[in-house]
Amino acid sequence: MKYRILLVLIFLKSFLLSAKEFYVAPQGNDTNDGSITKPVETIKRAQKLADSGDIVYIRGGIYTMREDQIAEKKGIMAYVTKLDKNNISYLAYKNEIPVFDYKNIKPAGFRIIAFLVSGNNIHVKGIETIDIQVTINSHTQSECFEIRGSKNILEQLKIHNNMAIGVYMLSGSDNLILNCDAYNNWDSVSEAGRGGNTDGFGAHLKKGSVNNVFRGCRAWFNSDDGFDLINNAEPVLIENCWAFYNGFSSDFVSRGDGNGFKSGGYGKGRNPYSNLIANYAPIPKNTIRFCLAVGNKQGGFYANHHLEGNYWHNNTAYKNRVNYDMLNCVAFNPNDFGTDGPGWNHELANNLGFAAKVKELGNIDKSRCILKNNYFDLADISITAADFLSLDEALLTAPRQADGSLPNNDFLKLAPSSKLINAGTDIGFPFNGEAPDLGCFEKK
Repeated sequence: MKYRILLVLIFLKSFLLSAKEFYVAPQGNDTNDGSITKPVETIKRAQKLADSGDIVYIRGGIYTMREDQIAEKKGIMAYVTKLDKNNISYLAYKNEIPVFDYKNIKPAGFRIIAFLVSGNNIHVKGIETIDIQVTINSHTQSECFEIRGSKNILEQLKIHNNMAIGVYMLSGSDNLILNCDAYNNWDSVSEAGRGGNTDGFGAHLKKGSVNNVFRGCRAWFNSDDGFDLINNAEPVLIENCWAFYNGFSSDFVSRGDGNGFKSGGYGKGRNPYSNLIANYAPIPKNTIRFCLAVGNKQGGFYANHHLEGNYWHNNTAYKNRVNYDMLNCVAFNPNDFGTDGPGWNHELANNLGFAAKVKELGNIDKSRCILKNNYFDLADISITAADFLSLDEALLTAPRQADGSLPNNDFLKLAPSSKLINAGTDIGFPFNGEAPDLGCFEKK
């Protein structure tokens, strides 16, 4: 046994010694060796220097990106930085904030992708992206981070004040988007500036792209939706995430769709029925749990004409136009595809809502869904402001905790006297007291 432990320690020591560190800095030069005293200027160059297992540290400051730094133009796509080398970490240097500014990258006729993550086992942490541009006037989009690889982690990113979608997953499995913020993103150029394609986070994955997760992320003041899973071929998990004020500008001018969590759906014209059969069957059932939706222009939690049900567990909705909108297509068949009807085959458990602007619960066939201890099922409980410790919406944008997790404050947490405490049912997650509480915050 001691011999085995010694072998493991020797292996770990040799692994750590073999891992190299490279440094990127705004004042760096790509002719340098990438050491801390001679950093390179671009992540592109650092990736060339690094090997599997190495770490690239990104020093703080403003990186004003240039068109001559575009890694590849392919079709109508301009990929500024391609992360296609496996098993490398790109980390903000300790206590420093690297900010990548794309205001000068405007290639005519191209969609701009700031970072294409097409490799595997890549970890990107602690950087900001701003001012990603759109130059095409018709239907188009730009993207901050496009994911096409597997087992990647994007962590503690701030993606803001762009014309682009924050994170856009298209293929690959086992990707984790962790503790990231996407806010104030609006395409003011294409389609008369409506901003209808600019979401905070999106997953539009191909068949076989499984086990992808959004966790601990916030999306607000994105001109379209906070989280969008339209045209998605595999189930996605969204947990412990917040979506608020989407569909509006920061001064509450109406923009695009404006749903908090848009879970599923397929565009009728974009995906004919035969393609759905080939590429999407069986239709995925996404899971949205322990999430918070506040003040979104349309639905807080929205099924978006889905052809299946979803799992909605322990969520909280407040002041959305409709807090829970379960709209589905009526059936998965050629005659009815594209015909909307009340939501069916959804599972809703322990959900909480309050003060919807128009309707608390819409477009649902309760007889065809599994409903467990949701606030709309509990006739003997009347929800008021007194059920909550705080309704101060300013707390939504409070700073994150030191480890990058969501702020820990009183907003929409249950008051000790609330009858919503212990009003839920056990669905397999830890809880305090006799039973789970309703909503996304379990009282300690």
